[in-house]
Amino acid sequence: MSVSIKDIAKAAGVSPSTVSRALSDHPRISLETKERIRRLAAEMGYSPSAVARSLVTQRTSIIGMAVAWVSDPFLAPLVRGVEDVASEHGYTVFLSSFYGELGREKEVLSAFRERRVDGIIVESSCLDAEHRSFLVQLGLPIVLINRPEYAYSVSTDNLHGGRLATEYLLNLGHSRIGYIAAERGKRTNLDRLKAYREALQERGITFDPALVVLGDGYAGGGKEAMRRLLALPSPPTAVFCYNDLTAIGAALAVREAGLRVPDDISLFGFDDIELAAYFHPPLTTIRQPAYELGHRAMEMVLALIADGQALTNVMLKGELVVRQSCRPL
Repeated sequence: MSVSIKDIAKAAGVSPSTVSRALSDHPRISLETKERIRRLAAEMGYSPSAVARSLVTQRTSIIGMAVAWVSDPFLAPLVRGVEDVASEHGYTVFLSSFYGELGREKEVLSAFRERRVDGIIVESSCLDAEHRSFLVQLGLPIVLINRPEYAYSVSTDNLHGGRLATEYLLNLGHSRIGYIAAERGKRTNLDRLKAYREALQERGITFDPALVVLGDGYAGGGKEAMRRLLALPSPPTAVFCYNDLTAIGAALAVREAGLRVPDDISLFGFDDIELAAYFHPPLTTIRQPAYELGHRAMEMVLALIADGQALTNVMLKGELVVRQSCRPL
């Protein structure tokens, strides 16, 4: 049976309000009384109720975090970044996935509000004009990851990363470069594709829409997209993939076609998930600062909770990681 403040008050011969004040270190309670009540509380096995405390403070010390796909390996260091900052400030993180579905995202965020979370972080939100209005109506501090068009966001500079990737392949002598995309309309995908097109244009290379094939951001979609590229009358000599999982699937399609990476075709990823360094051949990729994305997003939520001060959106640069999946033409 749990011990209550009333139980401690009865044992100490004081009122419940005195016990409550002593345990919260109220200045009007003498040091001797505080020490006696704290000793009794420890001896009786008292544990403060988070629910009761939230009724007094109007805060739950809980952050809701919604992610598009909880199975995405890119999220592991990102979530760790969020949780490390949360732990330092006495917060707990509730994690839920919405599987890239707008309706499901709304359900998750509404559930967070019903559970009285203090703030929300959303990774890869299904953001559009109508959904933006819904986020405002929730009336909570909300920070989005990789949605730089939102008022409070922490993002990777995908234009910069896409340019690094394409220019690296161009500098290796490749001019017929394919791009395996993710979902249509996804901001990260659109920015990487835009950078790819601009880098080609600056080198005087005409954009060929046949070289852009839609995947799904996962290995299965990458494999199917790579098969379509290899079936072209003039296949690409190098392929920039939306992310590392796409590149891993694409590599399987290359092997099944009796070809080799990078001898016959170069593959370039994005994210630098842990598996990228251990894949064969190890993937050349753009390293997203995933841990820092989570770290900075949690810091932004805490700042909004504290005073709602005006904050500047954060844009972080990716880093080129050269391994063995690309070679000169």
